[in-house]
Amino acid sequence: MKILLVDDHVLIREALRGVLRELKGDASVVIEAADSLQAMGQIEQHRDVKLIVLDLALPDRDGFELLGELCVRYPTISVVVLSAYHDGDKIKKALDLGALGFIPKSAQREIMLSAFNLIFAGGIYVPPAIFGYGSRAGAGQAAPAFPKQQVIGSHLGLTERQMEVLALMMQGKSNKAICLKLDLAEATVKVHVSAILRALKAANRTEAVIAAGALGFAPPAGPQ
Repeated sequence: MKILLVDDHVLIREALRGVLRELKGDASVVIEAADSLQAMGQIEQHRDVKLIVLDLALPDRDGFELLGELCVRYPTISVVVLSAYHDGDKIKKALDLGALGFIPKSAQREIMLSAFNLIFAGGIYVPPAIFGYGSRAGAGQAAPAFPKQQVIGSHLGLTERQMEVLALMMQGKSNKAICLKLDLAEATVKVHVSAILRALKAANRTEAVIAAGALGFAPPAGPQ
């Protein structure tokens, strides 16, 4: 796996290299960029980049603007935001633009390792603080343990198939990708997605992902 780190702080990039080395070892190749111009150049030079870890506070361009462009121009590359700013509005905006995770720079090493593990497994990491966990007891406090999928499905009134659709939504899959994965008609997938949004009282996919995460649901690891 080839991973691009985009951050203007050398120490942050070094720390991230250490985290990724611990998780992936020799299975990953890490390249770096200090600003948006270098980032775009690296992507053009390394067309096999699979993951971009992006800081929002870059010296030459608005991070959200770059995030949006990356997700549109390179839809096959996963983008994860790493930011010193992690209020709810910024997290939701990043996810709306297409980020598959949002990791605060203030996160403890163990939390960061868990976040990347979830992302590598096909999930979407959202800081527990957005759900109200850890805000009083400290940033290192973890969210509650994940209940089993069927328990959450029963609680929400969702069918097993709808829970499968939700899991794929949390992996950032489009309706068309879900159709192919589950061998369903697009109209059927749309019906399932609508049911999921109603059950989670969500207005869109981003709110659904956040709400599902707040309940403790995480998509199962496995081949994507």
